[in-house]
Amino acid sequence: MAVESVEARAGSPGAEELERRAINVIRGLAMDAVQKANSGHPGTPMALAPLAHVLFTRIMRYDAGAPDWPDRDRFILSAGHASMLLYSMLFLTGYGLELEDLKQFRQFGSRTPGHPEYRHAPGVEVTTGPLGQGFANGVGVAIVERHLRERYGAEVCDHRVFSICSDGDLEEGVSHESASLAGHLGLGRLVYVYDDNHISIDGPTELAYSDNVPSRFHGYGWHVLELGEQSEDVDALEAGLREAMAVEDRPSLVILRSHIGYPSPNFTDTAKAHGNPLGEDEVARVKEILGMPAEDFWVPDDVLAFYRQHGARGRDTRAAWEARVDEYRGRETERAADYDLFLAGKGRDGWRSKLPAWDAGEKLATRVACAKVLDALIDEFPGLLGGGADLTGNTGTELDGRSPLTRDDFTGRQIFFGVREHGMGSIMNGMALSGGALPFGGTFFVFSDYMRPAPRLAALSRAKVAFVWSHDSIGLGEDGPTHQPIEQLMAVRAIPGLRVIRPADANETAQAWRIHLEGEGPTALLLTRQGVPVLAGTAERAPTGVERGAYTLVDEQPRAGAPDGADADVVLVGTGSEVQLCVAAAEVLQGDGLAVRVVSMPSWELFAAQPESYRHDVLPSGVPTLAVEAGASLGWERYADDVVAIDHFGASAPGSVAMAEFGFTPENVVARARVLLALEPEGPGK
Repeated sequence: MAVESVEARAGSPGAEELERRAINVIRGLAMDAVQKANSGHPGTPMALAPLAHVLFTRIMRYDAGAPDWPDRDRFILSAGHASMLLYSMLFLTGYGLELEDLKQFRQFGSRTPGHPEYRHAPGVEVTTGPLGQGFANGVGVAIVERHLRERYGAEVCDHRVFSICSDGDLEEGVSHESASLAGHLGLGRLVYVYDDNHISIDGPTELAYSDNVPSRFHGYGWHVLELGEQSEDVDALEAGLREAMAVEDRPSLVILRSHIGYPSPNFTDTAKAHGNPLGEDEVARVKEILGMPAEDFWVPDDVLAFYRQHGARGRDTRAAWEARVDEYRGRETERAADYDLFLAGKGRDGWRSKLPAWDAGEKLATRVACAKVLDALIDEFPGLLGGGADLTGNTGTELDGRSPLTRDDFTGRQIFFGVREHGMGSIMNGMALSGGALPFGGTFFVFSDYMRPAPRLAALSRAKVAFVWSHDSIGLGEDGPTHQPIEQLMAVRAIPGLRVIRPADANETAQAWRIHLEGEGPTALLLTRQGVPVLAGTAERAPTGVERGAYTLVDEQPRAGAPDGADADVVLVGTGSEVQLCVAAAEVLQGDGLAVRVVSMPSWELFAAQPESYRHDVLPSGVPTLAVEAGASLGWERYADDVVAIDHFGASAPGSVAMAEFGFTPENVVARARVLLALEPEGPGK
């Protein structure tokens, strides 16, 4: 529900004039900041200043003094290039941005980067800019809101998600995927305004875009409201938004025909206004038209006081919510305790003892182990929510016996995302950044290519998302090279801030989940389709070893007659399903009288974060080192002298056959180690 308006809404003298000047101040700040930076997008903030004004003064329920209030309405600027629209409102309403921050727009180290970035400034809910991402993020936020409301009650969760999206957002494929799922789930607290300004960077949108947007969203099951030429009418904007808010059984798209750059005499409705400063002369003309002084960054005291009053108008509503939550907690029910754990993203005391463990010699795919870990922890972590992109059972993301989340029952923990990898990843980012939710989503690793923007933005935002990617090598077999990842492992390792873990067996898989749940930011879990043996030593060593990224799994045995603690002759380093090959090869080489160490290296990122002394202890310098990984060899030179890898596409065959044909056997590892040690000449080999 909307909070009652302040005096300016009550028909006080000069209220209409004050609102008009307030809207023009937004336009002036956008023009001035972009002009000062000599970079940016002034046209959309100018055109949508009335809409932003209505949202922040008449519609949204928030308290600028408590930007992390869990039950606040969320505003997501999916059209992130219009960032000055958001920054202006965050300054004016009192979120903590200062006028100096606006003057530092797009400058190094500022809190006002070129596109909104989560954690840079209070009030920025998600990182947007890559078009379509904010659209999908909002769907994730709305999923968590409805799940919380139905699971714990409207007394503790009752908010909405508002977003502004552009033609670019709607052209990007991720918006199709996420809009389809939102309509399917009936997300009625989702209100998006489509800024239909007919302009793109290349020129008129008609150059490449003629979609029937209303029909498209009707087809998705959305409520669609066409406001037409109402972008300057604040009362019509409010009425349209309230009509959309009244629809509770489906998301709403409000289509607004705006005029980019308005009221610039030379650049209204032109591509020039989209991505370029207007120029000092044009800025001066616009200010003259608006009746504003020529002063840069002009904000009169009465306008600032007006917006600050609105920024604080949700204070009483927040206080009432806090009182309800205190009373809710005072009941000391399990549901109340779960609610707190959910918001905190935490597990119950003692949850680590629930982690399953396996005995050496058992054999199961790490994707199967993943499902068993989730089944063991789902009751320990109220915030765990997730599933797969039509591959739920295949990827180890199926929750045994758990009800699915559906439009008729949103209390379920199992989410069926459908064949929507890109949408799934970006929706999960929104879920994580909504506060407390611990989303996970699975697909085949090769399809990480379809969703690559999502883990990149998760890393940039430090969103706590578990990207579960199974079928992680040519070992998946018969589906062939179209489905067999080769270069993907190195590609995701290249993303800064993404914790990539490729466990060797079930015990390492359990520890990978522990590390994710105890840590911050996103994790990529790379899992096998094929069964792999539980290796001797992982039950004891993986709990400390996996969190350090690499550890000695098999200690070198001193050569006959050598003193205790003799150095290894060779180190075999494996990841994932190839660690077993290193263990088997070590047994053969030890039979030759060699001292062989086997290192399991599930995570380059975690290993790189360790002290140099630890890294040297695990991979001692001067000892010949052979790596074994069923992926591209690129990058292994930092850790190994040679690598058994695959730098070409695979083949359709049973997984064990494909692995053998391409050299992933103990015998080939032995042969390559002997060549590395110059114990035999290099042959054609694998």
